[in-house]
Amino acid sequence: MTLDSDNLSKPSAESNNDIDILAIIFSILRGWKTILFLALLGLLIGVLYSRYETTIFKSDALIQIESSSGGVSALGSSISDLVATESSLAQTEAELIKSRMVLRPVVDILNLSIRLNDPTVDAIDKIRTNRIDSQENMPEGVFLATSDGNAQVSQFEVSEDYLDKSFTLVGSSQGFTITNGLDTFKGRLNTPHRFNGIDGFIEITVDNLPANERPISITKQSLQNTTDAIKGALTVSELGAKTGIIQLSMIGPNQEQVSRILRQIILSYIDQNNSRGSEEATRTIAFMETQIPELKQTLEASEKAFNAFRTENGTIDIGQESSILLAENARIDSQLSELRLKKADLTTYYTEEHPLVIQIDDQIAELQSRIQVIDNRIEGLPEVQREFLKLSEDVNINREIYLNLLKNYQQLQIAQAGQVGFARIIDLPINTYRAIAPKKSLIILLATLTGLLLGIMLVLLKNLLKNVVKDPERLESKTGVPVIATVPRSPLLTRIGKNSKSANRLLAYSDSNSLSYEAIKSLRTSLMFGMPSVSKTGNRAKIILITGESPGVGKSFISSNLSEVFAQLNKKVLIIDADMRLGELHKTFNMTQDNGLADYFQQDGHSIVDIVHPTTLDNVDFIPRGKQPHNPASLLSSDKFSSLMTELNTHYDYIIIDTPPVLAASDAMIISQYADKVLMVTRYDKSIEGQLVYAVKQLNKANVQVDGIVLNEVKQGLTSKYSYHYSYAYGNDK
Repeated sequence: MTLDSDNLSKPSAESNNDIDILAIIFSILRGWKTILFLALLGLLIGVLYSRYETTIFKSDALIQIESSSGGVSALGSSISDLVATESSLAQTEAELIKSRMVLRPVVDILNLSIRLNDPTVDAIDKIRTNRIDSQENMPEGVFLATSDGNAQVSQFEVSEDYLDKSFTLVGSSQGFTITNGLDTFKGRLNTPHRFNGIDGFIEITVDNLPANERPISITKQSLQNTTDAIKGALTVSELGAKTGIIQLSMIGPNQEQVSRILRQIILSYIDQNNSRGSEEATRTIAFMETQIPELKQTLEASEKAFNAFRTENGTIDIGQESSILLAENARIDSQLSELRLKKADLTTYYTEEHPLVIQIDDQIAELQSRIQVIDNRIEGLPEVQREFLKLSEDVNINREIYLNLLKNYQQLQIAQAGQVGFARIIDLPINTYRAIAPKKSLIILLATLTGLLLGIMLVLLKNLLKNVVKDPERLESKTGVPVIATVPRSPLLTRIGKNSKSANRLLAYSDSNSLSYEAIKSLRTSLMFGMPSVSKTGNRAKIILITGESPGVGKSFISSNLSEVFAQLNKKVLIIDADMRLGELHKTFNMTQDNGLADYFQQDGHSIVDIVHPTTLDNVDFIPRGKQPHNPASLLSSDKFSSLMTELNTHYDYIIIDTPPVLAASDAMIISQYADKVLMVTRYDKSIEGQLVYAVKQLNKANVQVDGIVLNEVKQGLTSKYSYHYSYAYGNDK
């Protein structure tokens, strides 16, 4: 039976993907301290920012835009025809509300162009108090609360060159001082003052200032900057589609201030709207007031002429045809009068070329043509009757025109009194005291999540840039050297080591039931069975050289504890601290560094007896490093060291040599010629994988074969993907 190679490779690839994902997850979990720190830092920043950010409040109001004014139309169609009304779109009115025409009265009434500020309040104060006092603008003045009292200014006017420039007010026992750095003036409280400075005048009335000479900044803003600030906080939009209802919203740091300004904006707009609504009626009334006296004089003159004719000629009986012609002529003249009045009203708004004016002109021409026809027929009547008809017609026409205009004039006056505009207030702003910003909980959550993500990214980046030693299989594939032991971390020994006053202790004394101690014994077993039957020097002792790629990997820990477990086998063991620069093995055995290896080379009187010291451990002797020499590598290359090793071989079963790190010194390469086994100690989750590989290559270039790697300080837990490399403790765990 044959197997499909694709089917074989697919599970392998999936397994590798799973391992990579698990490796990423475990690397994140191992960096939990960094992630937690940045998350807590983000939380702290979020809390501080939410306290620093100014609290914002909001006020709302509603206005309805009606299609026409009810005041004029309610009086009858005749008046509505005289006063043209047009419906206003809500979007157009929304733009008008934000115009300077509406906002300027608000600025003047509430003194919004005067800005007060407390320059002594900084970011720390805002965070500490979680609030900031803002000014309040009222018709009687501007107020600002401080911890030393209130500031109040009821008047502040400056010349154009002083606009948008800051002044400083400071209270004193005599009154106040105002300065801008160049001009300085003094005045009294509750008294209007006018000062003449370099760039113009300053008019100011200060009612109150904080105590303790606390400075207050004051600025007179230009109208443009003031209205721009109002429009920046004001939102005006139609509520829904073509509803005719406008929603006004305003935001700011003071709820009462926001509601006050928004209310005044609405009142200003309504006032402007009412003025615009009655403007047409006002202009029509003004025109009628100029026409009524003239029409009255014309009527009186026509009546006087008619009465004089009747007195002179007596009463004339007009025939039926004459009556019909007179009535028709009078009706046409009345229509002509109305048309001329409408034309006069329209020409106040439009030119002669406007379609409405042209239409009225056509109607007037048609009526005049009819009058000409009637006049031609009347010419056939007797002359006295014609004169009677003419004078009677003039009186009737003039009376009709006068009475009609007088009636319309009185109706328009009534309509103007009832004019209310086409905008109606639905809801005025109220104080809700509900903050709309900042969203503190959201800010804190986002800041914490940001810190958490930054922590994860930092951990992943750190792992990417700094590939630390973790996987024994990976080390074996990278270096070609087997990992012969993984020594777990001893929590008890770690706690003891944190106390600077406590001496370093061996596992046999401090943590004999730990996994670390069992791992050292396993290393001993591995070395015993892997040791050549005949020493490289042909002598009795088996020599084990222990080094590391860099300082701090724990080679001295491995050396001292390995010597102790070999001694348990009733073997004579010697441990040598060959790191004559920074060796500290003497601290492990509670000894001094004096009379050690370096002294053997530098002092002729020293013999083996002088440098070999017994320890508290049975069958274990120790050679400390001695006084630091100038050229340790040269001393180790001398014949004297060769003679020393030859003589020591006859007295011991095992000699363990602790050497300096490979990347720091070449001592390990020199001593390795005497060693039967060369071990490289590296530290889990701290040693750099590239340094370890480079150290092994350096030894290989010197023809030194590394026999095994000892992975030290391995940490067990859920965050360790390779925790299965732990040994199991088997024995008394009391």
